[in-house]
Amino acid sequence: MVIDASAWQSVVVQNAALSGSVAVVATLLLATGFGLWRRRRDGRLRRQSPASRSDRAGSARRSGALLDGAPPAGPAGRDGSGLVGGLPVDPGLLAALGVRPGAPATLLQFSSAFCAPCQATRRVLADVTGTLDGVRHVEVDAASQLPAVRALGIWRTPTVLVVDADGRIVQRAAGVPARAQVLAAVAPLLDRGPS
Repeated sequence: MVIDASAWQSVVVQNAALSGSVAVVATLLLATGFGLWRRRRDGRLRRQSPASRSDRAGSARRSGALLDGAPPAGPAGRDGSGLVGGLPVDPGLLAALGVRPGAPATLLQFSSAFCAPCQATRRVLADVTGTLDGVRHVEVDAASQLPAVRALGIWRTPTVLVVDADGRIVQRAAGVPARAQVLAAVAPLLDRGPS
């Protein structure tokens, strides 16, 4: 059997079209998977504890933002919430960002100038601070505080850090957190005060 040039060209074109279609479908599946993963994690408050330190905490420890000599926290807080752990942060860094020592709960928000989700986060956190006594909201321009951004492992805006009265980061959210999640995160902190 002899295959002429036009038949061979037809086979090559069909294979190229098929592999192009496969590439498009694979790209769409990967993009959809990433979008679903991002939607699931966006705005979720995640507990920060010495036992579950991430790469961000490791880089913050290497930069000196986290305190090496801080006493390790037990597996559960005094009130049984498990929130006492947290990542202890250099008090000088927190003071430079506007966090007052001894405030029962501070919502430290890192924002940027042209960030639409940052405005939504600002509204959510302002609502929470208006609802609960003892909760402060401090907004920091990430671009003007690059050393703090690097030290605390802030990768995107908005990022919200929940800081307790002892200056420990007990929870973190990247994206717009839900009001109910923020209320649930700060409620145990208001009950216990500084240790």
